[in-house]
Amino acid sequence: MKDLKKPQSKEKTIALGFTLGIHAVAMTGLLFLGMSKPVEPPKQIKMVLITPEDLLPPDPVPLEQTDSTETAHKKVAEQVQQTAKPSVEPAPVIPVALPTPPTPAPAPAPAPAKPDANKAAQEAKAAAEAVQKAQQQAAENAKAAEANKLKAQAGAQAKAKAEAAEKARADAAAKAKADAANKAKADAVNKAKADVANKAKADAANKAKADAANKAKADAANKAKSDAANKAKADTANKAKADAANKAKADAAEKAKADAVNKAKADAANKAKDDAANKAKADAANKAKADAANKAKADAANKAKADAANRAKADAEARERAAEEAKASSAKQAAEEAATKKAEAKKIASTAKRDFENKVRRAWDIPSGSSGQKATARVTLSDSGAVQSVIVSSSDPDMKASVEAAVRAAAPYPMPSDPDARREARTFTSSFTAK
Repeated sequence: MKDLKKPQSKEKTIALGFTLGIHAVAMTGLLFLGMSKPVEPPKQIKMVLITPEDLLPPDPVPLEQTDSTETAHKKVAEQVQQTAKPSVEPAPVIPVALPTPPTPAPAPAPAPAKPDANKAAQEAKAAAEAVQKAQQQAAENAKAAEANKLKAQAGAQAKAKAEAAEKARADAAAKAKADAANKAKADAVNKAKADVANKAKADAANKAKADAANKAKADAANKAKSDAANKAKADTANKAKADAANKAKADAAEKAKADAVNKAKADAANKAKDDAANKAKADAANKAKADAANKAKADAANKAKADAANRAKADAEARERAAEEAKASSAKQAAEEAATKKAEAKKIASTAKRDFENKVRRAWDIPSGSSGQKATARVTLSDSGAVQSVIVSSSDPDMKASVEAAVRAAAPYPMPSDPDARREARTFTSSFTAK
């Protein structure tokens, strides 16, 4: 993952350069505005309307005919520099009073008719010239007003253009400042995202490490618990075996003691019988032909016969009991030995199976991209530890192939020397999870 954070010194350099650039643009604009020539205000135009009556009659001076033309409007136009397309407006209408006919003068003194006619003609001509001059003056005033209006419009347009340029520069500065702020904000957001991503990655690594440590700890605890259970089971079996042996030994001692007592009793009975017989014989001999001696002898004989029968019966019953007890003890001992042997074989087979699984896991090459995939393998071995069959169950074909390859690569497996343990260890099932 790329580190999106920029060095702090580089960000400060960029911000400082941007600020200096904005200040340079602002100073240039201010200098330009300060050195430019201000727009001259338009001159005030005064218009005076006159009537022909206000004009003094001119002296009769003959008019001089010249070829000159009016150029006042051209001179005014030369002083106006047009900067925009002038708007077409209707020319102002200047009211001009029509010349009124001259009031007839009072009849002069009698004079010759010719001089009066000349004077009237001159006055009429002077009035016409005055009207023409007034019209020309009005036209020139209108042209001057139009020129001043165009000049004012040009000044207003120049001012609006300067204001628009200043506003554009201000907008550009504000936009640059906003872009810088947005860029700083975006950089901060990207840095925060990168920090969050790095923290999440570190947290995931720490969690994986903690999970692995907890799993190892749990596996060690389970193994210790299993070993303790197996040891307790073995100790119980050994204690039961020792108890059975001690009981058998105690039973044998009791039986030997009972046999010794019975033998002593029988010996005493035999001695008593012999003594009685000797005494009876002596009595019989002493009484010699006495009925009492014969009867005593007969009674002694009958009693001895009954005692012998009873003793024989008791001996037979004791021997039968001893035989049954010995048989039961032997069967129990054989069963206990078989159970102990079977438990020992299972323990050896369980240890061997665990070693087999560890050997397969060490040989297992986990395929890439199979994280979280699971597989279960059932393996059947021969007595020599060779693989006879492998059945792998998994939804991922790569996972299935890798597990089967690991089982076959780990062969041959060290089989237990005990036949029962070896038979028990020939088949085992193991589960695999890709991490």
